Amino acid sequence: MTDLDTKPAETHLAPLSHATLPGWAPWATVVVGLVVGAIVGGVMLGGGVVATVVVAWFVVVLALPLWSRAVEGGRKGTDRLVTVLVWSTFGLAMIPLVSLTWQVVSKGVGILSPQFFQNSMAGVLGSGGGIYHALMGTLIITALATLISVPIGVLTAVYLVEYGKNNTFSRIITFLVDVMTGIPSIVAGLFAYALFVAFFGPGVKMGFAGSIALSVLMIPVVVRSTEEMLKLVPADLREASYALGVPKWRTITKVVMPTAVAGIVTGVTLAVARVAGETAPLLLTAGLTNYVNFNPFDGRMTTLPVFIYYAIKEPGIYAEEMTAYAWGAALVLVVIVMALNVVARVIGGVFAPKTGR
Repeated sequence: MTDLDTKPAETHLAPLSHATLPGWAPWATVVVGLVVGAIVGGVMLGGGVVATVVVAWFVVVLALPLWSRAVEGGRKGTDRLVTVLVWSTFGLAMIPLVSLTWQVVSKGVGILSPQFFQNSMAGVLGSGGGIYHALMGTLIITALATLISVPIGVLTAVYLVEYGKNNTFSRIITFLVDVMTGIPSIVAGLFAYALFVAFFGPGVKMGFAGSIALSVLMIPVVVRSTEEMLKLVPADLREASYALGVPKWRTITKVVMPTAVAGIVTGVTLAVARVAGETAPLLLTAGLTNYVNFNPFDGRMTTLPVFIYYAIKEPGIYAEEMTAYAWGAALVLVVIVMALNVVARVIGGVFAPKTGR
């Protein structure tokens, strides 16, 4: 017997662990990148903040993955590179959002006061006015559009999911909903204007016409969001209800709808937020007035987007005051949209199906 016969075979096993970078490594790379960016971009290139950030980003993108590859291996280095790119795109997407929010808040908060919310622009040429008439117009027109759109949109989605599966009529409805989802808002305004001109004559302007125009934009959003939520309801729930002898209409109202109500409310709220800032269709249908009008079926009715548009486009000799009004109205509109999203989340959490015992 030779030594080769008695010597155990050598095995080469991959190590189960690798060296890792310390937790502060990404932050240290960012600090180094900012320093290099300040020196190269800010001082040598004279580009200021933008050049500093761009150079710092290149330093981080190159340095952190290479450092990770040298210490942790190629796979972890690639993972670090992808992580940096993902965070970079997130930061890039946040730039316009943060910039817009800062502009609206910084320029609009100064004019906010009880007078700004309680007064209209009736008889006001400079200071002393407010957005009361536009705020009421926005709430009334949007509320009417919601009352029109939600029943139609929800019932249409119920038909598509529960009754009209794969038949010709449901396919036609689905196609029309898809087309309506992509139409420009001005087309909805033209449709509503033409409809009311046929009944009331040329030049008609009223708040209800604006609600009809907005409902044309809301209905496809409500249909699509409700349809997706109803499809997420497990078929087992429907079959269990049918097995107990419950009729289909009662299964829909007592089982399917309560299960999907959180998503439906969220979709409706998003539809309301989508039309609350529309300007073009309301320019054609609701018009502009400086007076408060609570009757959507008689006379012009101003909304916040239309008020902002005319305050910037036709400020008159009081351009500074009208610009301040526009920024204040824009801030109020943003707050309304944010409040709608908060309410949707709260309602969705309250009505969401409870799990567990």
